[in-house]
Amino acid sequence: MTQKLIVATPSKGRLQENANAFFARAGLELTQGRGARDYRGAIAGLDGVEVAYLSASEITGRLARGDVHFGITGEDLVREEIADPESKVELLAPLGFGHANVVVAVPQAWIDVRAMADLADVADGFRARHGRGLRVATKYLNTTRRFFAQHGVGDYRIVESSGATEGAPAAGSADLIVDITTTGATLAANALKILDDGVILRSQANLVASLSAPWSETAKEAARIILSRIAAEEEARTTREVRAAVALNDAALSEAQANFGATLRERNGDTTTFACPTKQVAALADWLIGKGAQSVTSAKLDYVFKAGNALWGRLAGRL
Repeated sequence: MTQKLIVATPSKGRLQENANAFFARAGLELTQGRGARDYRGAIAGLDGVEVAYLSASEITGRLARGDVHFGITGEDLVREEIADPESKVELLAPLGFGHANVVVAVPQAWIDVRAMADLADVADGFRARHGRGLRVATKYLNTTRRFFAQHGVGDYRIVESSGATEGAPAAGSADLIVDITTTGATLAANALKILDDGVILRSQANLVASLSAPWSETAKEAARIILSRIAAEEEARTTREVRAAVALNDAALSEAQANFGATLRERNGDTTTFACPTKQVAALADWLIGKGAQSVTSAKLDYVFKAGNALWGRLAGRL
């Protein structure tokens, strides 16, 4: 069994581009030794790591079996394809791409069906009226069963979908669907509507760690470095360094934390430096001027490395 950390990433298309960009923002360049047709790669300058280029669904299965340590895949696939995912994987970080919702959608003609409670009522009487239970077309068998059970929908049959699920009701092969959508436009084009409480999961691509992979010391150290860089880039991207020529007492510092989420980075004489969430910078600057600052500057940083790495700490606590 290899001692290396194995990172599985999408092998083609927009998902691969976005995954490469995600790692690149953290200063981690994914390389393919023999070009785009090579399904094995590495991370430049980081020993002890092997990159495997796989389909998103294959990545999920490999994570569940412990064949790879890290993988980039959709949360919808994790929840659907891995039994008891909380015990087998750790979702470390949402990545900001691959957004899509898993939803329950019914024909627009069902004007009295707006919520899951209405669907439960329809299911109860459907067999008496039509001689059969509801038919639900979906690729998300396990997700559908869990969600329907939570909402008391019992008398239905799943019709497994391998093609365009949204067309099943119009084709007469199903009465409603559970499917993934980004804008809802395709559902509307097929005369379907999402139930008011029918969003099962708001999914996006995640960095996922396998808890059953063989975590050698080499793999752990490589994982720590990777997660440190990812956390440092995220901290820099979502915060700004705010500096003001004003002396503040402890009570004022507590007020800055409570009102603006600003944490003290440094006090040097009459200069105070904060880390502040990007969206709160202007409000913090106004407040600092009110406290006597003549000028306030903000700066964007490339990376913010910390001794304590929350991502690695969370993973290490489960290994």
